Amino acid sequence: MTSIAELMTHDHRSCDHDFARAETLAMKNDWDGAAAAFEAFAEGLEAHFRAEEEELFPRFEAATGMTQGPTQVMRGEHADMRNTLAQLRAAVQDRDADEFAGEAETLLIMMQQHNMKEENILYPMCDMHLGEQRSTLVDALGQRVTHEYAA
Repeated sequence: MTSIAELMTHDHRSCDHDFARAETLAMKNDWDGAAAAFEAFAEGLEAHFRAEEEELFPRFEAATGMTQGPTQVMRGEHADMRNTLAQLRAAVQDRDADEFAGEAETLLIMMQQHNMKEENILYPMCDMHLGEQRSTLVDALGQRVTHEYAA
């Protein structure tokens, strides 16, 4: 059976791949390609955030009673990354390679730190505390994220 950690970590890697593609195209000044790749990345990242915020986090909070702990921190980090995504989108629209590079570096650092916390702390806690719900939850999450996972 696929764990929450396996599914969501796979989705992190898929988002990372999409982001790298957008970044590569922007650095080549292929702005039409970068715009399309960036929107695909942003859509996948937003789907990931919504899957966590609407499915995973509420179930974890209900099971553990922890509403002011790790899920609150993750929601705050999602908000910060959404703000940086807006700055990146503007840089793509303006075809501003320097601005894009700076915002991309910021977002990359944010994502790396965020993903480490989720992958090493939160997801294992979810697998532990949501044992009976895990199968249905993995199915629900898998339908919400945009990247396919083959167990």
